[in-house]
Amino acid sequence: MDAVWPSLATPEGLTSWCTPVDALEPRLGGEVDLRDFGSGQITAWDVDRVAEYTVEGGRIRFHLERDGESGAALRFTHEFQGEAETEQRWRARFELLIAVLEDGS
Repeated sequence: MDAVWPSLATPEGLTSWCTPVDALEPRLGGEVDLRDFGSGQITAWDVDRVAEYTVEGGRIRFHLERDGESGAALRFTHEFQGEAETEQRWRARFELLIAVLEDGS
């Protein structure tokens, strides 16, 4: 979990696999600007577990849980209006996240 959380909740981490980040105030109610998704607020923030970004037209939520002694399970929710994002695009992003995490181990 310690290795995964920064990839979900820091500008450098999100930029490495998901989208460039122009602003991210790591706290409930903080400002967030995710270049590919828009700007908005952090609407859920539980350090090391939950990061939820509500941006123009949608909501992106990462929920991280322990899985065994050294593993982590990531639950992901993306609610949006329109057809800009697809399952295929998210699959490609998560494959990049896995590659980034494997390179960092």
